Amino acid sequence: MSIAIYILVMAGVTYLIRMLPFTLFRKKIKSRFFRSVLYYIPFAVLSAMTFPAIFYSTGNTVTSVIGTVVAVVLAYFKLPLIVVAISACAAAFVSGIFI
Repeated sequence: MSIAIYILVMAGVTYLIRMLPFTLFRKKIKSRFFRSVLYYIPFAVLSAMTFPAIFYSTGNTVTSVIGTVVAVVLAYFKLPLIVVAISACAAAFVSGIFI
């Protein structure tokens, strides 16, 4: 019985999070600042959740930093995402063998 209550509460919270913006903001948001804040929120949240996990993913901070540096450099040169991801994984793996 208690698991059904948990599921109902989770469903209600999820629904409220998705419904509230539609009910609170019926007109187009004209504030340029507020629109830019709303535009960048998904990127900020994703970065805040992903970036700390990168440094603990290999179990060795040094190999994680090497993989991250490779990823940042390749992304700076605008290489495709698959190239960046595979290269970062390979760099972390190879550095893990030698360290």
